[in-house]
Amino acid sequence: MHTVLGANGPIGEELTRELYRTFTHDIRLVSRNPVKIHDTDQLVKADLTDPEATDRAVKGSEVAYLTVGLPMDSELWERQFPAMMRNVIDACAKYGTKLVFFDNTYMYPGTATPQTESTGFEPNGRKGRVRAQIATMLLDAMNAGSIDALICRAPEFYGPGKTKSLTNSLVFDRIKAGKRPLVPVSAKTVRSLIWTPDAGRAMALLGNTPDAYGQTWHLPVDPHRLTYAELIEVAGQVTGRRIKYTVLPLAVFKLGGRFVKPLGEVQELLPRYRGDNIFDSTKFTTRFPDFPVTSYREGVSRILG
Repeated sequence: MHTVLGANGPIGEELTRELYRTFTHDIRLVSRNPVKIHDTDQLVKADLTDPEATDRAVKGSEVAYLTVGLPMDSELWERQFPAMMRNVIDACAKYGTKLVFFDNTYMYPGTATPQTESTGFEPNGRKGRVRAQIATMLLDAMNAGSIDALICRAPEFYGPGKTKSLTNSLVFDRIKAGKRPLVPVSAKTVRSLIWTPDAGRAMALLGNTPDAYGQTWHLPVDPHRLTYAELIEVAGQVTGRRIKYTVLPLAVFKLGGRFVKPLGEVQELLPRYRGDNIFDSTKFTTRFPDFPVTSYREGVSRILG
């Protein structure tokens, strides 16, 4: 039994499709309101902040994949993410279940220095501190030998379907709607974006690779990184029209954050848009040289085509 905890978000769904396609049809989907993707999927309703519910969700699982996402709300993250991680670690340790944790880069410093699996945690805001806390909880459990686990880490998403990110909402969703895209902070710095189907496929592969456990892995991104200006130029080529864009400077987010909570919540992430964002996935592509990584041009074409 392979169990997806947080099953109906964009990563959980892509992961589930790849598990079914390549590895197993014995899949359990867990969330507050799980929805089947395949006829054979087993559904379990559970609140992972509840230890007993988490225990029931994990019981009988060979591998559990933790892919839970929460709305951009610092207070909610501080209240729920550490409780979820503690409950999942305890349940996996109890039943001898392997754990694959889908993580992000919020705990990394927002600088132009390339990010590798050995990059130290230097969070500059509340959400980054929470992500550093829960990643450290898991690393401590792994180092203590109480759990067999691995960490999959990904940069900002872009992609089809349910994919949510600043880039999707401000750039690609607006282009699809015939609106002028809005670029956060700078159009001239290079971005590291991960195609959500690639993230799900890579996570499934790692979870089914015995020697991948006990490590942190950066999930694969196209190494030929583009700036927002270049991404929008590609979008223009795909759509056959000239697309103009507006850059939103830091001051707009700071001012707007006083009145609109979501704008305030993204402020701690903005330093990474001011300079180049270099997420290095060389470790993964070296270990899995035949894994097909979606190019930015192909990804943009699939979103807008």
